[in-house]
Amino acid sequence: MNFRTTLIYSIAFLLVTTSASFVQAQSKENPKFTRAREYMVETAVKQAGVTDERVLSSMLKTRRHEFVPRNVLNRAYLDAGVPIGSAQTISSPFIVAYMTQTLEPKPTDRVLEIGTGSGYQAAILSPLVKEVYSIEIVEALGIRAAKVLKKLKYKNVFTKIGDGYKGWEEHAPFDKIIVTCSPENVPQPLVDQLKEGGLLIVPMGQRHQQTLYLMIKKDGKLETEALRPTLFVPMTGAAEDARKVIPDPSKPEVLNFDFEEGLDEKGFVKGWYYQRRLELIAGEDAPSGEHFVQFSNDVPGQHAHVMQGFAIDGRQVSAIDFEAQVAVENIKKGIYNEDIPVAMVSFYDKNRRHLKDTVLDPLSANKGWHKLEMKSVRVPVATKDAIVRIGLFGATGVAKFDAVKLTVSKTSK
Repeated sequence: MNFRTTLIYSIAFLLVTTSASFVQAQSKENPKFTRAREYMVETAVKQAGVTDERVLSSMLKTRRHEFVPRNVLNRAYLDAGVPIGSAQTISSPFIVAYMTQTLEPKPTDRVLEIGTGSGYQAAILSPLVKEVYSIEIVEALGIRAAKVLKKLKYKNVFTKIGDGYKGWEEHAPFDKIIVTCSPENVPQPLVDQLKEGGLLIVPMGQRHQQTLYLMIKKDGKLETEALRPTLFVPMTGAAEDARKVIPDPSKPEVLNFDFEEGLDEKGFVKGWYYQRRLELIAGEDAPSGEHFVQFSNDVPGQHAHVMQGFAIDGRQVSAIDFEAQVAVENIKKGIYNEDIPVAMVSFYDKNRRHLKDTVLDPLSANKGWHKLEMKSVRVPVATKDAIVRIGLFGATGVAKFDAVKLTVSKTSK
């Protein structure tokens, strides 16, 4: 694995020697997985604000590595989405824990999950509620998840193959509904199948600009609270057919690239998501406009970053220019060599498989505002999506970013 890929996906304490080392009996777990999971929960879940002890306990006990394909087992305990096949991903541990906590699970709850995926979210909910009913539209994923859940003896989780847009009427009404894929709007069948007073959590919006919402049903209607920006795979089936806003993959761009649009009502930088240890700063020294973002971290290994996804088609765009204004103070590498401040673009194919990274790497311990750029970066032909990431990535010190720009430099013929 090259440096750029390692920057995102490597965790040194999860050392993989042979593929056989991953095959563990249910009664015995490889201690490396146990340590990795404990580290994940401490740094990616607790330190990020999840406090519900029941949720934390379930996160500690649930073997995430059982729910990912073997070829990505070394990424099982990263705080990142991981591809599971069929153009789907398993959500990051923090998002799973955050959504679970927000749903306020009770031992008497009957919960409907839309988007079984790997089965991991259902497994996290299992010890917290009475029953989980989970629907997956992709047959191969649904069959695989059902087998894993059965093998691991999750007896109160019930799965089926179907279009989650329609819900699961024969088992309605539900106390809670959790949607782990993104529709443009809430499907009406889910509203109908939610109990009066019940909670629904769902990411909604455009393909790469989504908001996670918590909703409560009162007098047959949903009262809505916006929680945080996020990025989920789209809800397919009837929900995708109803989608009205489609991004243009021939014109990729970074929204709010100079942070002049400010913060939303929850304190998150508009257009960006997965924000950790970030401040929006107003200052005359901002290289572009009047604002920039600043990441501060004094604990090695802690997450300090923000991200943004966008559509880009490698068959239409063959090269891009990528640049950012950066200033750093008192920078020290984190626990691993890869824990350094960077601005980077990651490219993915239609199945969410990682293709390539482009990294602007400010290695200096102390340096004022300076421009980092890469011209004519090749875009892999198979590219369908990309993600911009900026931050400290586990390093300590202060890193400032502004004018994080991406422009098309060459189109495919």
